[in-house]
Amino acid sequence: MERREAIKWVASLFGGTLIGAEAFLAGCTTDSEITFFSSEEMNLLDEIGDTILPETSKSPGAKAAKIADFMQKIVRDCYSAEEQGIFKSGLIEVEEKADQQFNNSFLKLSGSQRLDILYGFEEAAKEKKENDPSHFFRMLKQLTIWGFFTSEVGATKALRYDPIPGSYEGCVDLKPGQPAWY
Repeated sequence: MERREAIKWVASLFGGTLIGAEAFLAGCTTDSEITFFSSEEMNLLDEIGDTILPETSKSPGAKAAKIADFMQKIVRDCYSAEEQGIFKSGLIEVEEKADQQFNNSFLKLSGSQRLDILYGFEEAAKEKKENDPSHFFRMLKQLTIWGFFTSEVGATKALRYDPIPGSYEGCVDLKPGQPAWY
């Protein structure tokens, strides 16, 4: 149900017009109207995310969770201008590194070549000091994991999901290969 439909439904339930509904609706925009990354950058984000969390026989990959859309929302809406700059320049670094190492775009590399590049960035991120601005790869990896496991696909296919949980059990032994709870 969309926001407008919900408001109409609530208004009809209460027998009339909802006071302030126009002001409430005036601020509504769809996420597709506001873009932060280009379509090429969105493709790159999807592929990097899918390299970090690839599809397996037991669960879908990050691309199935539309990880680029999630990253765009968080980077656009929650990151400071400095962090946005670090993140965007990191995407340029990924393409430059792919070109330097393999004379090709990251999107055209094999899986093992992509991993080589990302392992290099992960090592560089580990070398960052705590008071330095965050390394873009640390941001990218955190967003990939966060976005995937909080998506419907990640929560229901990669984790065990119980929409109506029972009592809390703080320590539950898992069998080998059993997915964690969400």
